[in-house]
Order: sequence, then C-alpha cells, then structure tokens
Amino acid sequence: MDLDQLAALRTPEGGTALATAADLAGGDPLVAAATLRSAGISGGLAAAALTQAELRRRAAAKFGPDAARMFFTRAGLEQATRPGVAARRAARLRAAGVRTLVDLGCGLGADAIAAARAGIRVYGVETDPLTAAMAAANAGAAGVADRFTVELGDAARFDVTAVDGRPVDAVFCDPARRRPGTGRRVFDPAAYSPSWDFLLDLAGRIPRTVFKVAPGIDHALLPPGAEGEWVSVGGDLVEATVWSAPLAGTPRRATLLTGSAAHGADVRTGARPGEPGGPTRHGPTDPAVHELTGDGTRQAPIGPVRRYLYDPDPAVVRAHLVAEFADTVDGTLADPEIAYVYADAAAPTPYARCLEVVESLPFSLKRLRARLRELGVGRAEILKRGSALEPERLRRDLRLTGTEPISLVLTRVAGAPTALLCHPPRDGL
Repeated sequence: MDLDQLAALRTPEGGTALATAADLAGGDPLVAAATLRSAGISGGLAAAALTQAELRRRAAAKFGPDAARMFFTRAGLEQATRPGVAARRAARLRAAGVRTLVDLGCGLGADAIAAARAGIRVYGVETDPLTAAMAAANAGAAGVADRFTVELGDAARFDVTAVDGRPVDAVFCDPARRRPGTGRRVFDPAAYSPSWDFLLDLAGRIPRTVFKVAPGIDHALLPPGAEGEWVSVGGDLVEATVWSAPLAGTPRRATLLTGSAAHGADVRTGARPGEPGGPTRHGPTDPAVHELTGDGTRQAPIGPVRRYLYDPDPAVVRAHLVAEFADTVDGTLADPEIAYVYADAAAPTPYARCLEVVESLPFSLKRLRARLRELGVGRAEILKRGSALEPERLRRDLRLTGTEPISLVLTRVAGAPTALLCHPPRDGL
C-alpha cells in the first residue's frame, strides 16, 4: 500500500470497498478480488481493501472491535502494543502527573491512542510517511485526534524538550526491532532503531522517560535506578518496559493481565480508560491485574521435589521474581537454575500453574516408556525446563497406546535429568 491508496480507502468509495472486502476476508483471495471487481471497484482499490480487510481480521485478536476501524501495515501490526498493555501504561503515566507526552516512533498509534484516551496530550513522531498517515487516521477513528497528532520526522533528531512552545512532561519510545526490508527480528538492543545508546542518553536528558523493549532484554543493560517491568497477557509474555528513575516504583515488576484488563476495558463497566464510565487507572483491587514486585536478585531456597509443582508465569520468570513467588506458596526449587517451584500444599495463585506430582523418575527413555504403559497413558502434555529434548520427538518415541492423560514434566533435579509424572491437583485448583 502507498499513501494514494490509503487516501482512496478513506473516501466513500473506499469505505464501500472495505466493507465488501471485510465480508470476504479469510476466504479465497481470487474469489474475493473477482467479487470486488464485479462490483465496479478498480483493481488497485480492490487490492488495497482486501489487504486491509485481512490485516483487520488478524488484528481483531489483539485490538478487538477497534480493529474494524483501524489501518495497519503487517510490520506495524506485529509490533503494536496490545490495548490492555497500552491502557495500563497510560494509566500509570497519568497517575504520575504526565499531561503531555512525546511518543518517538509512534508506529500505528496504539500507545499514543491509549494515552490520549487517558487524557494525555500526545505528540507522535514517525519516520515512515505511510505509517504516520495511518496513525493519524487511527487517531481519528478512535476519536482522539484532538489529543494525538503525528509529525513526520526522525525520532533520534526530534527536540523532545518542548513542543509547540510548551515543555513536555514525559517521553515514550518503542524502538523498531525488525530489520528494514527483511522484517527479521532484531535481538541485539544496539541494533534497535533508535539504538540502545540513544535510549540511555534520552533517559539521561529527560527524567521521565519510558521505553518498550523485547522481553528477552538483559537485566544488566537496564540503567541504574530504573524499573524493569515484564508484562504477560493471558499467560503470554508480550513485552518489557523500562521506567526511568523518577517513574520507577520498584526495581523489578511482573504484571499479569487477564480477562477484561487484557483488552484495556474496565472490569466493572466495560468502558475504556478516558471514555465515559472508564477508569483513570487500574487499582490494586482490579481482579484482572496482578503484580509481583521485588529487586530481581534473590534466590529461592533449594529443597527436594515435593507434592505440588508450580510453573510460574513467564513474566515472573523473566522479571527474576521466582524467589518472590516461591514465598507466596512456601515453595522451594529442586535445582537452582530451574524455575519450577515445589510446595507441600496447592494454593490458588494467578502467578503460576499448579500440578500435582504423582511420580519422579531419573530420566531414561526406556524406563519412562515402560512406566507410562503400566499406567495406561495415551495422551501426554509435555512441559520442560532445563531439558534439551524435543517434546514432539519424545512423544513419538514414547509410542503411547493407552487412554489415560498425564502431564509429563522434563526438568533437572539437583543437576540430574528427571521426568515428573503429574496431573491437575485433586482439589481442582
């Protein structure tokens, strides 16, 4: 797509093409194209409408009903922040007194729109003309064009100290983490765009700076005094956020969003932050938001395999808060390098999945296969930490023929490869 095609899609004719394409999204693309052409829609407009319809269909899983009014690029959709995560971040900025925000590299505008909905005046900066135009269109579709405007420019050269003659309260940056042209992910922060050095310099110049990074970021790279926050949505680790010292509340935080919070909606009213009936922030009593905090340096105590195994949420693991979680269930590790927590009791917790350990075996394929046959196992869920085995290959090698289900955990206990036979707790947690 180019700027002319985007402009065409925003005309009445383009709206008709989008509506027709939406009804055909997910079907045979050749049939869809022929249907649009038979309706008198030009080839170029039909192609653009079908591309947007397909992207909107994919975006629905991330953006919900809002996706049907938004414009996307493939790369922009992949990197765009989920609405629940963006709303949570915006609420925190608002609670910290931020009223004006510069969003460097605003992309399609997901974070900026959330901040605008929270009542923050946002100035977006985007280097790609098409993406910038889409962000502006998305601001209009969201009804926040008066609080979110986009300027075409280089994020690394933009003057963040003042905009329109007014000082800026805070800066947010979500650097590009894909290589131009190839779309391949970038794992080295030095290769981010803007670079990691730029982000660190930015945090040094603008006290209230926030930047989004890949969840695999090395803790040692975080600037002194900053908070590292790892966020999961419905159990999937989606991002990490670095909050500079003035905004930091704790060295490390694991934030788990579930249910309505995952979509940025208020638990009580279903309204989004900043909308009538919507919250200004998610409070500690919000049942859809769970936070675990600590300094990220503690080590959990070591002990034997016990009756119950807890598999912590990936946000807890990446935030290095396994010891803090273990405290909540009076748990221990069976190996200092493996983030499975063992306890004598099963307790409800949002921070981990709980399994009951039926049997512990030193790993041996022959012995494991024989034991599973004795138990009549025919279906095995395979989990692993600290094991090089490939679950699907192991499943084939086990040649299960029974009918009983089991959870098979491949791990290490005191450094030794171990297989744990598990099932859900009998208490139904």
